Amino acid sequence: MGLHWGSVALVLLLTLQCATASLRWPCLAYEYKCDFVCDCTDCMDELYCGWAGKNFMCDFEDEKMCGWSQQSKDPAYVWERRQRGDTLPDSGPSSDYTFGTATGWFMGVTEVKSDSPKTASLVSPEMQQSSPTCRLRLRYFLWDAGHEGLGSTPLWATVLRPGSREAIVWRPESTSVRGWREATIFLGRISSTFRIHLYSMRSRGRRGDVAIDHLEFLDCALPLPMQGTECPAGMMECNREGCVAQQQVCDGTDDCGDRTDELNCGGYQTCDFEQGSCGWDLRSLSNLKWVRTSQEKITLTNPLQGPGRDHSTNSASGHFLYVTVPVEGLKMDWAAFQSPLLEPTNSSHPCKMVMYTHQFGPRSGGLTVLVADRAIYPVWQRGGALGDLWVKAEVEIVTNSSFYIVIMAAIRDAAYGGIAVDSITLSPECRNSTGNYSLAEFPQPPEHPCTDADKMCNFHVDCEGGKDEAKCGDFSYPQGSSGWTDASVGSQGWVLNKMTNSTTKDESLYIAEAPGQQLTEAQTRTPLLGPSGPACTLKFSFALTGNPPHIGELSVGIIDTVMGKESRLWEFAGKTGKEEGTWREAEVPIGARKNRFQLEFEARARKLCPCAKIQVSNVRFVDCHAEYFPSSPTGLSCNFEAGLCGWYQDKSDGFDWTELSGMDHSTGIGKSLAVDMWSLLRGASGRLLSYTQLPTSTEQCLSFYYKLYGPDTGTLNVKLIDSHGVESLLWTRRGAHGNVWHQGLCPVSSQLTSFQLVFEAVHSGFDGRVAIDDVAFIPRQCTVPRMCSFEGQRCGYTSYGTTRWLHKDGLSTTAGPKSDHTLETESGYYMMAHTDAEILPVDKTTTLASPIRLGVARTECLSFWYHMGGMNPGSLTVYMKPVKGERVEIFSDNLNQGNVWRHGNGNITSTLVDWQLEFEVTGAGGKGTHVAVDDIAIFAHPCQNQGSKCNFERGTCGWSNTQNPQTDKLDWELTSREAETHYTTPPHDHSLATERGHFLLFPSTDRTPANQNAWLLSAHLPPTQGTCLKFWAHRPSSADNQLKVWRLAAGKLHELLLVDEVRGIWKRFDINITSSEDYQIVLEGVKGTAGILALDDIEYTIGVNCAGEVTDKLTTTKKGDDAGGIAASVIVVLLLVGTLIALLVYYLRTRDRVKASTNRLPSSSPSASSSSAGPGFSNDSYEPGLTQDRVTVPPAQNHPMEAAFNDVVTSDSEHREREVA
Repeated sequence: MGLHWGSVALVLLLTLQCATASLRWPCLAYEYKCDFVCDCTDCMDELYCGWAGKNFMCDFEDEKMCGWSQQSKDPAYVWERRQRGDTLPDSGPSSDYTFGTATGWFMGVTEVKSDSPKTASLVSPEMQQSSPTCRLRLRYFLWDAGHEGLGSTPLWATVLRPGSREAIVWRPESTSVRGWREATIFLGRISSTFRIHLYSMRSRGRRGDVAIDHLEFLDCALPLPMQGTECPAGMMECNREGCVAQQQVCDGTDDCGDRTDELNCGGYQTCDFEQGSCGWDLRSLSNLKWVRTSQEKITLTNPLQGPGRDHSTNSASGHFLYVTVPVEGLKMDWAAFQSPLLEPTNSSHPCKMVMYTHQFGPRSGGLTVLVADRAIYPVWQRGGALGDLWVKAEVEIVTNSSFYIVIMAAIRDAAYGGIAVDSITLSPECRNSTGNYSLAEFPQPPEHPCTDADKMCNFHVDCEGGKDEAKCGDFSYPQGSSGWTDASVGSQGWVLNKMTNSTTKDESLYIAEAPGQQLTEAQTRTPLLGPSGPACTLKFSFALTGNPPHIGELSVGIIDTVMGKESRLWEFAGKTGKEEGTWREAEVPIGARKNRFQLEFEARARKLCPCAKIQVSNVRFVDCHAEYFPSSPTGLSCNFEAGLCGWYQDKSDGFDWTELSGMDHSTGIGKSLAVDMWSLLRGASGRLLSYTQLPTSTEQCLSFYYKLYGPDTGTLNVKLIDSHGVESLLWTRRGAHGNVWHQGLCPVSSQLTSFQLVFEAVHSGFDGRVAIDDVAFIPRQCTVPRMCSFEGQRCGYTSYGTTRWLHKDGLSTTAGPKSDHTLETESGYYMMAHTDAEILPVDKTTTLASPIRLGVARTECLSFWYHMGGMNPGSLTVYMKPVKGERVEIFSDNLNQGNVWRHGNGNITSTLVDWQLEFEVTGAGGKGTHVAVDDIAIFAHPCQNQGSKCNFERGTCGWSNTQNPQTDKLDWELTSREAETHYTTPPHDHSLATERGHFLLFPSTDRTPANQNAWLLSAHLPPTQGTCLKFWAHRPSSADNQLKVWRLAAGKLHELLLVDEVRGIWKRFDINITSSEDYQIVLEGVKGTAGILALDDIEYTIGVNCAGEVTDKLTTTKKGDDAGGIAASVIVVLLLVGTLIALLVYYLRTRDRVKASTNRLPSSSPSASSSSAGPGFSNDSYEPGLTQDRVTVPPAQNHPMEAAFNDVVTSDSEHREREVA
């Protein structure tokens, strides 16, 4: 009992608080709450109403979700407020819609796995009554990521009013598209409080595959009192003090909100079909019949059947006339009903009919109003489906004979949908007749299509005389302009103006007043077109002319049969001139589209009057046939200075590549193609497709230059699509690669069928840039790539020996590494040799050999990563093998290094002799053991020894970004002040003190969340009693980011330094490091809300502490390492010496003959010069237990920017520890 009285007391207290608030702030009274009008100056009365405040929009960024609530009855399938997450998911959106980032919020469903369908329900707060123009625009996501089927109703919306059944108001097409789509829910006039329910029903589906975001409530308020005492001319005053246009009076819709405009309608014949058919005759010569029904009678369980609600009451119980495919199937495809016989009319007193139509789904073929007097002829028609709404139509009839009004529907044999008619109103001039009627002559039926439906309007003449293309919207055909059909549902529509005489043909589409209620753009559409080819272009003339400074807006859109309505292709706003006829020309790329589609002109005039006009004329479809590919002089080879050459944008992806000026590979000021991840991109990928290529019998090479730049840059893929549409990955890179151009070489094997190549930028990041330039497709094998990640290809590496090296990933092996080094994921690839004794016995070998490389005079650096697992995994030895002579060992290791990838490198001096690499593994009798290699790279400069200073002028010197999402989310970026155009940077680097000098940068931007981090990892270093780490850092005083320095050993982090303040442009830090075990140095940037971090001149002196004291014992160098390098040089030098001796003998003999014949005086010999070759390699890999001293202490720095530095001395006892995943 105490609990009961406590609850009553709480209710009374809340009631009192609400009453007190209403008295204190009258604008917060219940009748003003959630009425789509800001009654309070701060719009507090419209807070948490399903929207937020003055803009009546909800983006779900607030955790209160604008008042929406999850009310699913079964916890197995519910709505949840969520973000994308740090990595690109395999289900759900790649970003939210509003901000297009991983941190933006949206509403998505949970994963469901059930034997029976489950329903998730999202419910709005209670809203006040709405106007007839009320609509909810939202963005929705439907994707069948698991290929388990979306089902027939994965998403729909209803309206629930007190005391009524739910009325269906929206049912999007159940098609799977990995991208956000836009839709409008036409709520219409609701005369009481109501709630909106958003449902999803599935039995199986992945998380986030049904989602919504960015809700906008538009034009939902009832008419407000006009400024002044009276309504303007042409408007009627409502009892609520608002005003409505005279044309809205007696039109069957409560526009005032109190039915004032529908009260005094004497003489009008209005039928809402609630009490019968009102004299309309539903009999028909067709066996397909119109029926009077309601949504309750059709179904309340299947959202796809029926219009969902009537017009007059906007409820499931209201009645209407309806026709669809009957249960027994479609025998005739038309149905008609007619009015009573009506008296003749004249032009001064025409019969006016207003009706509301609902044309929904693929079954809706169109609706026609005919007049039957002495003949039967159409006076109004509207083709196809208009959406899930009731649309107002007005028809004027003038005839000097008694007549019937015949309303005829065309029904298609499709999966769902139908046509409904409601709220028919006849004006007083439509008088019933008692006279006789002579049977009218029936019109000739339309001709049957001359070809299959899929070949109609496919930009290719398939019928005699081009009949199949004659009415498709191309004005170059005599009847082409008639292919455009007005699909407007608002107060403005498109009208065809067609004036033709013996000498001229003047055709145009223009905007005029229309009877529709909605405050939407005027829309006119083509029939279904396509498919189209990559060169397809829409050309037209347009004019927005008149006296006002701003005439209106005009745009071109596209409606894909699978993807639905896409983003606008072209837009114009303002005016083209004052005088009528001030035309401009437009060319809009349509591109290659594999699905059928409709083109759409949308326009809205700011003011409809004789003083302003919007027109479109001379519409042409140019080079649109799907099999037309324009000739490109350079084929797929392209520098993008004059277009895309043999490439084109994929129109079925999420976003396009854009032309970027001032950043090309060749000159630095030309053009390249780029995808800026810091832009607002909402799709998962942007793809550039090649023209279809013919089959080839030999291997070819795709060469290109690329940039992957930024702390969160995404992924660049190269793919091949065969003639069956099967895609295969050829090449991939992801993560930061520096603000510099890299060459990519992608072998394309011989193809038995035609194929296409694809450049794909994947939206896995949000803060960076992906760019390509100087693409070449060459009919020969690729030269050996300088970098090979083994993603999608083996880069020409071959295997021989007792067993073979395998091209594996972590998903396909149980014995090798669980992740690769490049991507640090299970799906990443590497090359691996099984060294189990049963596969590779003791002392048996297997070798991985590179293709032959051309020798060069300079010393080059070999860099690679290797993984040795299990007890006694065997030994890994790397050789440089000249084409002539013995191979030379340049690297070896034979220890189990733990479950980590380790770095190895070495200098190779070939001195113009061609050579190849050999990675040789020798068995040691292990069990379940392996050796793997990944990310082999050859740089055109000598390696920088570990322990030497890295000034980042030649790369990152063994320091690397990790791609492991368990440890960091972002990357350090290699850049310079001169090259940087997007991020803030220091005024110069530290090494050179110039704008051209390079450094590592870590920016803080709003594209990624605060507190995300980036790791910069050193190579694995040996145990030490004292190693000195030195580096220079830049951090503006206004920044709120942090720099942390860690020692990573045995999976644990030990903090060495926290930097949250740097005075001056660059500041030096010295840190003593001690470790009893193998370790790595981690330089971690932690992102704030603003500012940057920069690093330069990083140095560590192994075995020498910051005081310059040698701390580690000296040991001898590993046997054979330096000897191998010397041997490599000796072999090469001997070959050259032999060649030089032969040339010298030939020269001396020739000189003696010439000397004897000319008897010239001897000349002084030139001064001799000598040079010494450096060692052929340097092995800079460190192993556990190895304590030899390989350190050279550099001289003291006298850099002009060096002022002060921090000497930070730490010990193990002072370290903070944390586990690393």
